[in-house]
Amino acid sequence: MQQAIAILDSGVGGLTVVKEVMRQLPREKIIYFGDTARAPYGPRSTEEVKLFTEQIVDYLIQFNPKMIVIACNTATAAALDYISAKVAIPVIGVIHPGARAAISASKNGQVGVIGTIGTIKSGAYTAALKQLSPFVQVVSQACPALVPFVEQGLFRSEESHLAVAESLNGIKYEPIDTLILGCTHYPFLVEPIGKVMGPGVKLISSADETAREISTILYDKGQLARGDESPIHQFFCSGDAEMFQRIARDWLGEQISRTPVVWQVSSM
Repeated sequence: MQQAIAILDSGVGGLTVVKEVMRQLPREKIIYFGDTARAPYGPRSTEEVKLFTEQIVDYLIQFNPKMIVIACNTATAAALDYISAKVAIPVIGVIHPGARAAISASKNGQVGVIGTIGTIKSGAYTAALKQLSPFVQVVSQACPALVPFVEQGLFRSEESHLAVAESLNGIKYEPIDTLILGCTHYPFLVEPIGKVMGPGVKLISSADETAREISTILYDKGQLARGDESPIHQFFCSGDAEMFQRIARDWLGEQISRTPVVWQVSSM
């Protein structure tokens, strides 16, 4: 039986990573868990986020996945090292892939990061960026107003676009040429973010880079899926299943219509 890639998030944000994995690695089976009942993670304490992440990993391990992807920046900052030490399979987060892409894209060495309160407060992106390039200048800004719009499926609404403009009001005046979308929910809002920041700022979605990292690790381990059978993906959420399914279908669109999917609500 084909081993899956297990992907988890505080809610629907990790679907941005799922979409890229489906696009780049169409043979791979995905088991996804969105903790929609307890989203957002951003304002929560590190200990709480670590506990929630551990609970979800314990739940996903029963499916015998070949890899765990923490597709949530807040959870990556709080729990990546802890979970990596706890399980015997590769565990990757979304912070280092995003940092690498930003360093590679920036021409002037000035990088912006937007994220949840928890991610920004952790300083994880600044540390990752400085590790790669000690002279990089990093400007960070928390944007707590944005995740709820995505979780409620309102990411195309006028209100969400106004919230983006307001949230980016400070960072848009900084001399950055690259902006990391340091929350996997933010690619849902890439259009208004791009409009506010202007064409001179390259937006980095850690979702693209994370999918590439998954591919590299599985290739190196000889664990890429083989054969022609179409994978059957499984999606779990802890909250409103209808809302989750609606957002997932909307976001994943064509990818999901080509592939069999099992939708489930978890009592974890």
